[in-house]
Amino acid sequence: MEIERENEEMRKSIYPTYQDIFLNVEKTISQLDKGYDGILTAITKHGEEWHRQIDKLVKKLKTEVESMKDIHKSALEKHRAEINQRISDIDDEIRKLAKHLESNDMSLFTHHKNTVTKFRKLPPKVDASFPNFTPMTFQEEQFHKLFGKLSTLSITSDEHGYNSKLKQISPEAGSSPPVNKLLDEPETVTTIHTGYECTGSVACLSGEQIWIAVIGNIMKLFNINQGTLCQSITTKSGNMPRDIAVTKSGQLVYSDEYDMSVNIVKKKKIKVLIKLQNWKPLSVCITSSGDLLAIMYSDDSGISKVVRYSGSTEKQTIQSDDEGKPLYSTSCCTKLISENKNLDICVSDWWTKAVVVVNQAGKLRFRYTGHTSAQNKMQFSPYGITTDSQSHILTADCENQCVHIIDQDGQFLRYLYCGLNEPIGLCTDKYNNLFVVQNGKSQVKKIKYLH
Repeated sequence: MEIERENEEMRKSIYPTYQDIFLNVEKTISQLDKGYDGILTAITKHGEEWHRQIDKLVKKLKTEVESMKDIHKSALEKHRAEINQRISDIDDEIRKLAKHLESNDMSLFTHHKNTVTKFRKLPPKVDASFPNFTPMTFQEEQFHKLFGKLSTLSITSDEHGYNSKLKQISPEAGSSPPVNKLLDEPETVTTIHTGYECTGSVACLSGEQIWIAVIGNIMKLFNINQGTLCQSITTKSGNMPRDIAVTKSGQLVYSDEYDMSVNIVKKKKIKVLIKLQNWKPLSVCITSSGDLLAIMYSDDSGISKVVRYSGSTEKQTIQSDDEGKPLYSTSCCTKLISENKNLDICVSDWWTKAVVVVNQAGKLRFRYTGHTSAQNKMQFSPYGITTDSQSHILTADCENQCVHIIDQDGQFLRYLYCGLNEPIGLCTDKYNNLFVVQNGKSQVKKIKYLH
């Protein structure tokens, strides 16, 4: 009987799952003071070393932490209240269903409407990471700048964060299909013929326009649907741009490896955004918060690192894992960078034949080194890298003529072929269309691979 199955699923699966979620949120809230107290202690200890001249700055940072704590706690308490309300609603439904089962009134059964469906879909999981305090080496003339910075508080809502916890009671009760938005057969929507051999750097300006770096020292803006050239920009130094990206406000950014600079184009005028010494910027991307991530290499030290900038100000450096070992190869060979929707930082490292993924704090999450296939005979050779709204990571495998699609935890999902020939550059637009640049080609393919 359907009502009996609903009642059983409510009592044995859905209700306990919501209770577990509530307890987990409750536990997280109880740990807020400990987590934030640790940050406050670090700030206070570092402030004591700098004595009276930085008391004002210490007070300012403490206020920011307390404000973040309030926001953090408020978000979790709201989430807790929502979960608690759901539990109460489920409890009411269970009692109502039980009364129906005990009643001899057949009209209750004939007019019964399914009520369990709306509770099968679990709420978005609310999660937040503690901000980090990074102390800096004291230099008296720059102590305000070098004292340290708090990272921003990150509170996310993951629509599918809890769904893996829910289990159906029986096959008769039915089961929700797994979340899988990949098309069975990806298709090439259009091909943009640029008339110029592309370098592999490509970036979407909008759903209708795309920037492409071509061989030489020029970056070109094309209309995607019409394939027409809209604008050309020549680099300030005359060097070929190593990589390009587009800011949230639609401005073009490019890295100049040999000039050791990152530049921004505003109203067709080029301005140096970041000027480096002894470091070559290889690849750049713009984060969801508007920061700039650059992976760079030093000829002097042979070191590669990822640096986060807010405007022209350096905020974070990612270089080594927890054991002090380099995260990235000690080579200037191709390395490309992208930020995932979950704020992970993804780097394709051709020299080590791996995609290296770290979290927002720079802690190594995993290395993806390819997936075996009878069709793919050559060693995994990652070039271009991009992500989409589903937190998929897409990597161009030049040697095997395909694109690898993996999930945010590094699990292989599928290959994407679509007649590709040495794909080297990738980007996605807000509609999850994939744009692919192929080595030595003067065209860009637009591919649809998601529903």
